[in-house]
Amino acid sequence: MTAADAPAGSEPICYINGKRYVLPSGRGEITLLQFLRGLGNVREGLHPVQQRLAVMHGSQCGFCTPGFVMSMYSLLRSSEEPPTEEDIEDALGGNLCRCTGYRPILDAFKTFAKTDPSAYTEEAIAASKGVAPGATNGTAANGQRVCPSSGLPCDCSAKDGAAAGAGCGGGAANGAGCGGGAANGAGCGAANCCKKANGTGAPLKPSCEPIFPPELKKRPAFALTMPGPALTWHRPASLESLLELKAAHPAAKLVVGNTEVGIEMKFKNAAYPVVIAPTHVPEMNQITVTETGVEIGAAVTLTRMMKAFKGLIASRPRHQVAAMEAVVNQLRWFAGNQIRNVSALGGNIVTGSPISDLNPLWMAAGATFVALGKGTGERAVKASEFFVGYRQVDLKPHEVLYKVVLPFTRPNEYVKEFKQSPRREDDIAIVNAGMRVKLAPGAEEGVWVVEEAAVAYGGVAARAVMAPSVAAALVGKPWDQDTLKAALEAVRQDVVMAENAPGGKVEFRRALAASFLFKFFVHAALALEVGNYHSAAKPYERHPAHGVQFWAPPEAPRVPEEVSVVGQPHHHMAAELQVTGEAQYTDDIRLTGDALVAALVTSAKPHARITGLDASAALQVPGVVGFYSAKDVPGNNAIGPVWADEEVFATSEVTAVGQVIGVVVATSEAAARAGARAVAVGYEELPAIMSIEEAIEAGSFYDDYKGKVECGDVDATWAQCDHVISGTYKVGGQEHFYLEPNNCVVIPHENDEFTLYSSTQAPAKHQKFVASVLGVPAHKVVSKTKRLGGGFGGKETRGIFIHCAAAVPAYHLRRPVRLCLDRDEDMQMTGQRHAFLATYKVGFNKDGRVLAAELDLYNNAGNSHDLSHSIMDRALLHSDCVYKVPNMRVRGHMCRTHQASNTAFRGFGGPQGLMFAELWIEQIAKTVGKPDAEVRTLNMYHEGDVTPFGQVMEHCRARACWEKALSSSDFEARQKAVAEFNAANRWRKRGLAATPTKFGISFTTKFLNQAGALVHVYLDGTVLVTHGGVEMGQGLHTKMAQVAAQALNVPLSKVFISETSTDKVPNASPTAASASSDMYGAAVLDACRQLAERLAPYRAKLPGGTWKEVVNAAYLDRVDLSAHGFYITPDITGFGGTRPFNYFCFGAGVSEVELDTLTGDMQVLRSDLVMDVGNPINPAIDIGQVEGGFVQGMGWLVLEELMWGDKQHPWVRPGHLFTKGPGTYKIPSVNDIPVDFRVQLLADAPNAVGEPPFHLGASVFFALKEAVYAARAASGRPGYFVLDAPATPERLRLLCADELLEPYASPDIRPKISC
Repeated sequence: MTAADAPAGSEPICYINGKRYVLPSGRGEITLLQFLRGLGNVREGLHPVQQRLAVMHGSQCGFCTPGFVMSMYSLLRSSEEPPTEEDIEDALGGNLCRCTGYRPILDAFKTFAKTDPSAYTEEAIAASKGVAPGATNGTAANGQRVCPSSGLPCDCSAKDGAAAGAGCGGGAANGAGCGGGAANGAGCGAANCCKKANGTGAPLKPSCEPIFPPELKKRPAFALTMPGPALTWHRPASLESLLELKAAHPAAKLVVGNTEVGIEMKFKNAAYPVVIAPTHVPEMNQITVTETGVEIGAAVTLTRMMKAFKGLIASRPRHQVAAMEAVVNQLRWFAGNQIRNVSALGGNIVTGSPISDLNPLWMAAGATFVALGKGTGERAVKASEFFVGYRQVDLKPHEVLYKVVLPFTRPNEYVKEFKQSPRREDDIAIVNAGMRVKLAPGAEEGVWVVEEAAVAYGGVAARAVMAPSVAAALVGKPWDQDTLKAALEAVRQDVVMAENAPGGKVEFRRALAASFLFKFFVHAALALEVGNYHSAAKPYERHPAHGVQFWAPPEAPRVPEEVSVVGQPHHHMAAELQVTGEAQYTDDIRLTGDALVAALVTSAKPHARITGLDASAALQVPGVVGFYSAKDVPGNNAIGPVWADEEVFATSEVTAVGQVIGVVVATSEAAARAGARAVAVGYEELPAIMSIEEAIEAGSFYDDYKGKVECGDVDATWAQCDHVISGTYKVGGQEHFYLEPNNCVVIPHENDEFTLYSSTQAPAKHQKFVASVLGVPAHKVVSKTKRLGGGFGGKETRGIFIHCAAAVPAYHLRRPVRLCLDRDEDMQMTGQRHAFLATYKVGFNKDGRVLAAELDLYNNAGNSHDLSHSIMDRALLHSDCVYKVPNMRVRGHMCRTHQASNTAFRGFGGPQGLMFAELWIEQIAKTVGKPDAEVRTLNMYHEGDVTPFGQVMEHCRARACWEKALSSSDFEARQKAVAEFNAANRWRKRGLAATPTKFGISFTTKFLNQAGALVHVYLDGTVLVTHGGVEMGQGLHTKMAQVAAQALNVPLSKVFISETSTDKVPNASPTAASASSDMYGAAVLDACRQLAERLAPYRAKLPGGTWKEVVNAAYLDRVDLSAHGFYITPDITGFGGTRPFNYFCFGAGVSEVELDTLTGDMQVLRSDLVMDVGNPINPAIDIGQVEGGFVQGMGWLVLEELMWGDKQHPWVRPGHLFTKGPGTYKIPSVNDIPVDFRVQLLADAPNAVGEPPFHLGASVFFALKEAVYAARAASGRPGYFVLDAPATPERLRLLCADELLEPYASPDIRPKISC
C-alpha cells in the first residue's frame, strides 16, 4: 500500500474487536466470524444478542446465524434509541434463513425492541383467541402472566417480594425483559421463564461494548493506492485527483460499495485493471439543499441519502417533498440494509440497469445528472436523456457522474414510485416505474387539468424509458375517467415487447405498466379528494410478525430420583457455537500447508458429444498443479446411488449443463478456477429435451419404472358418477437453497487410507463410492460429517460425484484436496425438487363425494435415475392425501431429460402427490358449488379405512387435526369477514383456505429402515453418543442426547455427540424420510438399555452414590461401559406391499392472505397450523420444524420459481438454469412469513415432524386462489380456473381477469412454466 500524501509517520492500522493492530505488510483482512468471536464466544461468554438467539431457538443449522447476529448487533449499535419491531424486521430483510421460518429469530431479537407492556400483552391475547380462550389482560389462559418482551407466559413479575414493575413485566429501560437482560443472562430464574430454555447455556460476556476508535475518527484522509496482480485500486482524497485518475484511465471503474462490479468480476469474469474509490472525495459525499431543490453527491450512500430525505420530508412544506417521499418509499424495498449502507447513488445510476428502481424516478421527477471531467468542467444532462442503451449512459470516457440535482415539487404536483418483484423484500424488479403529474384547477369547479406529466418505466426495454404517448394523452386533459382510458391505451404504444423478450413474462410486464398508471391515477385523485377505487392506491402495509406456540407439558418424573429431560424444550446443543461463529462446517476445516483447492470443468451444453479435451493452457496458469479426467480414475468411473448410470467424469457424451468433465487442482481457489476456465472442451451438439412435455412428445422415459397404485374397479365406476372432471396440473421444481453449498475435503494417509469430510446426509454412500472410484476397500475410507448448513434432501446423493471428483487428484498427488461449489454451480449441477405434471380424471356424485380417480404422474427425472424412482413411489402413495377414494388408479412415469438429475427434497415426492389431490378436491367443490372445506370433510378418512395401496388407517388423526385447525382459527367467522372485506374493496381481495395433510413415515425401500448407535460411558461420568444420523439443523443430535440422558437417568449436560462417522456406526442409511428421530432414537435407547442393565446392580449397591461413583464401581469390576444399539422398523413391507409405512403423521393448516389484484403482490395475514406431533422429545425443536417446513412449503407453491433454457423460455441459453442465485431465485424472507403465526401440537401422538408440515404451505396457495376467485367474480368471470404452482405474482395478476388485462392476456391464460 502506498500513500504518497500520507502524514509523516502514519502507519497502516486496523482495529479488530476494539484492539489496535499495525499491518506489517500494509494489508490485512478481517472476517465476519472473527468479529463475531470478539463479540462473544462460548469460553468467555456471549453477547446478549447471541444469547437471546441461542436460548430462544433462533438457530437450527446455524449457517445463516452469524449474519443475523451481526445485522441485529449493527442495528443496536447504530440506533440512538431502542429500535421498534418494525426497525428490527427491516434490518433483517437482507438476511436469509432456510430452516427456522424466521419466527423464533424475530422473537429473540424483539426482546430488544422498545418496551410497551400493554401492546405486547394485547398482542399476546389477540394471538391466543381461538387457541387458549379465557385469557385476560396480561394473563394467559392458565393464569400465568404474559411477558411483555416476548408475549410468552412467564411468572417473572409475580414473584413474592418483587418490587413494583420488577421482572419482565416491568419493561426494563433497555427492553431486555427476562430474555437475558440480567447481567448474568439468567433471566428471572423461573422454571417457565420466557427464555424458553431449560438448563444453562454459555454465560453473558461481562465486557463493555467496543467503541469506534477515536484515533480512526481523527485520522485525516489521504490518497491510497493498492497495486495487485489483477487490478490496481486507487482511493483519491480530492476531486482534482479523482479527475486526473479518470483522465489517465478512461476505462477505470468507480466503486464505492462494490455491489455491482464485484458481482461482474466474480460471476462474469469481468476484468477491471484499474478501480477508483471516490469514498474520500469531499465534494462527492455532500448533500446540499438549495432554494430550488437538493443536490446529492454521486458517492453518497443510499442509506445516507434516505436519511437526509427523511429529514427534509419532516422539515419542509409537504408540497415540496413529493419526489423525495417517492425515493424513500422505493428505497425501502431496494435491496437490504447491508447493501444500502455501502451502495452509492452514482453507481446505481451509471450501471444503467434497465431494472434500476431509482432511475425511472429520477427521470419522471425531472432530475438532472451533472457530469464532470478534467478540463471540460460540469455538464448537465437530463435524467430522461441520460440512458442511451443497454447499460450505456451519456458519460464521456474521462467524465465521472459528479452529483444529482433533484428539484422540489410544487403545489398540486404529485410523484409516485412503483415496483413489482417476485418477492417484496430485497428483490430485483420485474417492472418498476416513476410517475409525475402537475395539475391545475380547470375552468369548471372540481375539475383538474394536467399541466405537466412524465411517466418512466424500467423492466420493459433494454433501458429505462420514458412513455411519451402516455404523457401526451395526459397533458391538457382533465383528470377524469376518459383521460385515464386514453392514457391506458397509450401504454400499449409506449410499452411494446417481443414475445421472446429477455426476462420473459411479457404479458405480465405490459399489464403491470398499465396497472401502475391506473394506481397513479387513483393516487392523485385521492390526493385531490376526487374519484373512488381507494383500494387501488392503498400502499403496502405490514404489521410486525408475531406468533404463539402450544404443546402438551412433558410427563412428570415417576419418582423423585428420575430426571426430566425428554419432552423439555432444550435449545439446540450447538446453538452457542453457531451464534458465535465457532461452529465448524466442512469448508472451515483447517488443512496442512500442502493442501490443494479443486475446481470443476463442466459441460456448457445440455446434450453433446465431446470432440476434444485440451488442458494444456490450464496447466500453464500459475498455481495450477494438475488436471484430471476420466482416464485418471484409478477404479470405477461409474457411479449412481441405485443404478450406476452416472460418471464421475464424462467420457464421450455430456447430457446436462454442469456435468463434470474434469477437475483442476491448484494452490488457491482463484488459480483453480482460472485453470478450469482455461480447459478447452470441444462439442458436437445433439438434440436436447428439457421439459416433461418435450419428453412426453419424444417418448423419452426411464422405461424400467413401472410403478402403479390401484384399487377397486375404476373403469366400471365412471358410469355411476354424476360428474367427471379431467385435465392437467403442473407444479414446478424447487431449489434446496441450503445456505452451505455442497463441499468436501479428501485427506490421503499412508497405505491408501483416506479420511473424507463432506457436507452430506449420507456419509456411508460417500465412503462406498469414493472407495469404488479409487479402487480401495471400504475399510480404508472413513467418511465423517460434523454438521450441515442445511440439507433438505439435496445432500443425500448429489454430493457423491463432487466428492469422487476431489478424491481422484488427492489419490494421485497424495495431498489433501478441498472442493467447494459456488452457489450458481451448486444450483446448476446438483438438481432440485422434481417438477411434476399430472393428467387426471376424477368422478364424483352430486354431493361431492369422490367415487373414482385416475391419474398419470410425470416427473422430470433429469439425466440419470438418482432417486427418482423412489420419489415417484412416494408421490403415488400420497396421491390420495387424506381422502377416501374407493376406486383409484395412479401410474408413474419418469421422464428422461437433459437437466442435471433431480433429487430428494423435503417430502421426497409426497408433496407433489398431495398437491394434486388437493387440486382435484378443490375443483370438485367448485363443480358442485360447495365450500372447499365441506367437500374436504366429506371425503376425509375415518379410522379403519383402507388406502388405495392397502394400508389400514390406524390411529387416524386426520379429522382431529382438521377440526382443531378449523375451530381454533375461527374459520367460519373469518370467512364472513373475508367476504365483507372483498365486497368493500374492488382492487384488493382476501382469501381464506384450509388444507389437511397425511404423510407416511418410513423409507419406502424396506432395507433402509435400520439404524445403529454407539454409546460410551467414561470414568468422569460423561457420556459420548455416536449414531448414524446427520445433524443438519433439525436438532437430531439434541434429541438423541435427550434420549440418552433420560435412558441413563443423567443430566443432559453429561451427554455429548461429536460427529457422524462411518468408523463408529457403519452402513448407516441416509438421514432422510423423517424417520431419523424414530430409528436412531430407538437405537440409542437400545444401547442405553444395555448399559443401564449392566449398571443396575451397582446402583443398587450404592443407593446414595453419584452417577460417577456408580460408573467407576462398574469399571473396577471390569464391566463393559460401551454398548452398540440397533433398531429395525417392524412390520413394514416397502413399496408394493400393504404396509409401506410404519405410521402416518397428520396435520392441518388455515391461512388468510391479502392480494393486490392489480400487481399480484400479496401477504400472508395469518396462519394456524396443527400437527399431531404429540408428546415430542423436544417440543421447541419440533415447533421449529413445523414453522420452517411450512414456510419452505409456502415458498415452493407461491414464490420460488425455476426458469430453465427450454422451449418455454427461449431467451435463456439452452439447458442453462437462469435462476441460479439469490438475485433471480427467491426464497421466503423475514417479511414473507405470516404476520400472525400460530402453531399447536396435538398431544399423545409422538410422531415424526421433519417433512409432514411441508404440505401445510398449500393453505397459502389455496387462500391466494380464493382471493383470485373473488377478483374474477368482481370482473364478471366466476367459476373454476387452473392455477399452476408456484402462484407467483405473474400468475395471480394475469388470472384476475379484470378490464385492465383484456388487451394483454386471455382470462384463462396459463403463464409459462419450466416443468
